[in-house]
Amino acid sequence: GGDKGETSLGDGSRVSKLDPRIAALGDVDELNSVVGWCAAGLDRIQNELFDLGADLSVPFTGDGARLRVTQDSVDRLEAECDDANAALPELKSFVLPGGTETAARLFLARSVCRRAERTVLACADVNPLAVIYLNRLSDLLFILARAANVEAGGEEPLWRPGG
Repeated sequence: GGDKGETSLGDGSRVSKLDPRIAALGDVDELNSVVGWCAAGLDRIQNELFDLGADLSVPFTGDGARLRVTQDSVDRLEAECDDANAALPELKSFVLPGGTETAARLFLARSVCRRAERTVLACADVNPLAVIYLNRLSDLLFILARAANVEAGGEEPLWRPGG
């Protein structure tokens, strides 16, 4: 049914494949693929990204009748950020994306996550927690990338202005 440039949302309504919501769903799907490629034990995150896709697939009404991103999911990401960040040295410079292969993959996932966040922001009638979830997830991916470099015993690749 998509040969004429339309697709169905989770509530059965039809929209153009150029609709911002469809772009957001595609970016979240791409993010989930990149997170899977990171091979960093992020299975729960991948499941939550599917939940986020289900959330985005139906316009938000606030009635609680659909699967939605919850404050608990956001809180869990914040706690994971705090836990992972506690073991890292204080950040005194911008970190270049790279280092170990795992870190580089996590940095890529972070940048895809930021894009997904911007795309979701362009959508009307979305769960406001969807954007917050993606924002916290990008923080977590950044922290995990830093941790991957530190745990490997290498120095973090730091930005050297003009260098």
